[in-house]
Amino acid sequence: MRTVNWEQLLSTKRSRGASNKYSKSTDLRSEFEKDYHRIIGSASFRRLQDKTQVFPLDKSDFIRTRLTHSLEVSSLAKSLGQNIGENILVNQKDSGFTSGMKEDICNILQCAGLIHDIGNPPFGHFGETAIREWFERRLPVLAYNGRPIEEVLTPQMRQDFYNFEGNAQALRLVTKLHFLVDEQGMNLTYALLNTIVKYPVSSVGINKKSGNIKDKKMGYYFADEDMFEEIAAQTGTNGLRHPLTFILEAADDIAYKTADIEDAFIKGFITYHGLLEELKELQERYPDATQSAFQPAEKLQGLYRRGKERHVKDPEEYAIKNWIVRVQGVLISCATCGFTSNYEAIMEGSYTHDLFHDTFAEKLMDLLGDMAYRKVFTSEAIYRMEVAEAAMIDYLMDKFVTAVIHYDVPGQNLNSIDMRMVSFISSNYKNAYHYHAQGKSDAERLYLRLLLVTDYICGMTDSYAKRLYQELKAII
Repeated sequence: MRTVNWEQLLSTKRSRGASNKYSKSTDLRSEFEKDYHRIIGSASFRRLQDKTQVFPLDKSDFIRTRLTHSLEVSSLAKSLGQNIGENILVNQKDSGFTSGMKEDICNILQCAGLIHDIGNPPFGHFGETAIREWFERRLPVLAYNGRPIEEVLTPQMRQDFYNFEGNAQALRLVTKLHFLVDEQGMNLTYALLNTIVKYPVSSVGINKKSGNIKDKKMGYYFADEDMFEEIAAQTGTNGLRHPLTFILEAADDIAYKTADIEDAFIKGFITYHGLLEELKELQERYPDATQSAFQPAEKLQGLYRRGKERHVKDPEEYAIKNWIVRVQGVLISCATCGFTSNYEAIMEGSYTHDLFHDTFAEKLMDLLGDMAYRKVFTSEAIYRMEVAEAAMIDYLMDKFVTAVIHYDVPGQNLNSIDMRMVSFISSNYKNAYHYHAQGKSDAERLYLRLLLVTDYICGMTDSYAKRLYQELKAII
């Protein structure tokens, strides 16, 4: 078990110290408020406006993008931080916790919500799947100096690609790829960086059967292991989850599980009556879990009746949109309870679940996620889009990986097409590759060149990936 304190957990350390020593007397922002301004002013954050949340390249102004989702997560995370921080203070759960720390955790969580998905590739979570599956198919057959690339790489290097993960890419982007002043990326505080690492394990440490939520996926690449270990050492987490990560994850879950239902209704995948029937079945199946001040089916019906009484144009839409707002409030309360009820276990690192575990909202959250999966994610319309997206990502991966295999290798000359493909890659990413490849072994340099491709593709928006694919395929 770890022994941590909030002063260490809220570390303001950065890889590079303050850039302007003369601004300290005039800049009254906290270090975490400075993080916020660095994030919202970044090109990486702006690109989220053209990245898929659920529905790729959607023409509607209403449907959420990665940007609007991230803003919602940021808002919910800050609200949770306020509730939980106040609870710790009022109930004196921790003698070392101060009102200033409450303000700090709110600012950290607000920032973490903005960047938690910043490393995701185009086309949503299916983009991650397409990249993983490309590596599974191609690494065993692609060769480097007469050997399969799979054999050249170390086990951890291989597993980084076979378990490719947007969460790990987010840490990589903000610490190395986003060029602000130098190779330190956005140079964010360690408290914030640790908060966005949902899975503090490497690709060879994944254990989906452990029963511990932190082991489900990888949280950092081999290339960024030193950075992760420094962050963990400075904040005192030492391979366990940062307490604020549980809060960020809860905000993310609330945001996407409620928003997916609302967006699915607007797109016609889910109906008012369909949602109502499933909520009634939930209450019948789990009466103990749903007998609370908030009964979801009755609340939805009540809002529908109110819409009828007010003669709104579409009482079903009125009911669902207002129901979503009510549900979010209830889920915030449940997540607050989940954190404060398990405070000691979270702080010592022994808590293994999400914050909704064993609360009455757990079954409702499960239903919302399952309903979105059944009605939206496995629909023919989404499958058709995903097949097209996979074709685009596969083609781009084929062209760029082939081009970089022998890039920057002494004695190797690229052919005319490969040379041109490498020239398309952002100079920021290539500069980061050259900086971090210095003094490395041949195998690690190859590994970093493969990461160079995923860095570039993950930085693409949906529209750019589609346009580049069409241009390279000579589709007019």
